Amino acid sequence: MSLNKNRVVVAMSGGVDSSTCAYLLKEQGYEVIGITMQIWQDPSEEYVYREGGCCSIGAVYDARKVAEKLKIPYYVLNFKELFNEKVIDYFVDEYLVGRTPNPCIACNKYIKFEALLKKAMEIDAYYLATGHYARIEYDGESGRYLLKKGRDKTKDQSYALYNLTQEQLEHLLLPLGEFTKSQIREIARKAGLPVAEKPDSQEICFVNTNYKDFLKERAVERIKPGPILDTSGKVLGQHEGIAFYTIGQRRGLGISAGRPLYVVNIDPEKNAIIVGEEKDLFTKEFQAEKINWIAFDSLTQKIRAYAKIRYNFEEKPAEIHPLESGNIKVVFDEPQKSVTPGQSVVFYDGDLVLGGGIIAKKGE
Repeated sequence: MSLNKNRVVVAMSGGVDSSTCAYLLKEQGYEVIGITMQIWQDPSEEYVYREGGCCSIGAVYDARKVAEKLKIPYYVLNFKELFNEKVIDYFVDEYLVGRTPNPCIACNKYIKFEALLKKAMEIDAYYLATGHYARIEYDGESGRYLLKKGRDKTKDQSYALYNLTQEQLEHLLLPLGEFTKSQIREIARKAGLPVAEKPDSQEICFVNTNYKDFLKERAVERIKPGPILDTSGKVLGQHEGIAFYTIGQRRGLGISAGRPLYVVNIDPEKNAIIVGEEKDLFTKEFQAEKINWIAFDSLTQKIRAYAKIRYNFEEKPAEIHPLESGNIKVVFDEPQKSVTPGQSVVFYDGDLVLGGGIIAKKGE
């Protein structure tokens, strides 16, 4: 298939970032096509028109207004079934086995950079572009595409992009990576984009109230109460279901022990929540699975890198050891707080994203 290198599909969420992304690429001379992915439809009126909902009717309205302003073709594509299977089912299933998922990373992996990129190529677009704050560079020496942090370190989104493959990186444009958020808002204002002052979206796009209510709606029959244990195995109380707890949680445990207690472990086999003191939250090593490397093909010997275990956490120095299973063992220089199975760990060398994976289990 001969793709048009001048044609780019922009994933438009109706926000200032993706809208300015479309504007910048049009200014650079690309033939821009705007597409909004319809991935979730909550029937409640509050959700449909709420501020910041990235797949609400309000978001589609805003994206269409921007497309009209830019005089670019604009379409809404239905990805609901795939999103339900790859993101929502995963989100529910992970919580039910006591893990804490990151649905945005799953959406990026299966929906944006797989399904939407495929659609872009079907209409002969060589590129897909998004409003992520990260950078892509081609390294002629290694022949690899590299992913780097965005220039705006306060808005860097490279953590959520660690699953990108070499083929995807070749067909991806991230024009916002060279800018700060304030610069993007200023560009949007000067361009007269109707979303220039629109606030950023913060919430999970398909959870309207809180995630506990969502889980009850989707899987109430699979949620079972069980024991809350201390680190010695003593029963301190009952929990409502392991799906409702996450590592590091202190509030809402329903037990009084005369001292602060935190969720330090979740045991799905025993359907048990284990609580302990703050010091019990610290761990020096863990295993990760479902690894994707960007800077190289595979890990054959231990390396040193900086590991980031949550989106808003600072990366910390560690050794990464390859395991025969294909998983990796991560050993921090200093114990880290609240290492949480189900969350992603991403490895950095300065601004360079080496790769990442899913935290599987904590070490001793």
